[in-house]
Amino acid sequence: QVQLVESGGGLVQAGGSLRLSCAASGRSFSNYQMGWFRQAPGKEREFVAAISGYGGSTYYTDSVKGRFTISRDNAKNSVYLQMNSLKPEDTAVYYCAADAFMSTVTASSGYDFWGQGTQVTVSS
Repeated sequence: QVQLVESGGGLVQAGGSLRLSCAASGRSFSNYQMGWFRQAPGKEREFVAAISGYGGSTYYTDSVKGRFTISRDNAKNSVYLQMNSLKPEDTAVYYCAADAFMSTVTASSGYDFWGQGTQVTVSS
C-alpha cells in the first residue's frame, strides 16, 4: 500500500512557475513508476507526465513538453513536477499517481494509488 500526498499548488499568473511535490509513504518507492495527471472542471482526467522507477525515462504529454519537468528523489520518497511558462489552460486539479506494475504510461486506469490532488490556477 502506498499513500500519496501532493503539495505546492496555488494561484499564479500566466507565464509564472510552480513546483508540485508528491510525498509517498511505504517502502520500495523506486519500484513504482510515478505519474502526474490533471483534471479541469467538466473534463476527463488527463495524463501530464511520468517517470520510471529510477528516473531514467520520462514521458510528457505534448502540451507540456518544454515547459514541465518531472523528477524524483527516491531517497526522499518524493516526485516533483516543475511547471514553467504556465498558461490558463493548465488550470486543473493535479494528481500524483503510482503504478506498481509499470503496465502503462498514459492511462489513468493503469495506476494503482492516487493522491488527493492539489489545485493549480493560472490567471490570464
